Amino acid sequence: MKVNVHAVNFTVDRKLVDFIQERLGKLEKYYDKVVSSDVFLKVEKTSEKENKVVEVKILVPGDDFMVKKQCKTFEEAVELSSESLERLLVKRKEKIRTHI
Repeated sequence: MKVNVHAVNFTVDRKLVDFIQERLGKLEKYYDKVVSSDVFLKVEKTSEKENKVVEVKILVPGDDFMVKKQCKTFEEAVELSSESLERLLVKRKEKIRTHI
């Protein structure tokens, strides 16, 4: 699966990119037809500590899944996003199985 990482208004660390690619790569074991994913990293200008926003868009044939999480760190947000996507992909796989 191709993972595109887009950092909005800042440069992203190589370790973070590797972490994102590794974590999202694991999604393929839940649904093997994932085409690609776009990850958008943003820092919100707020006084709150939870100002790191991660948006993950996953392309699968016939559908797109979008998950947005806001946390204290990008790693935590990526972790939560991938867990949500795991549930979405498992649901989609089960839905397709019932239609066959």
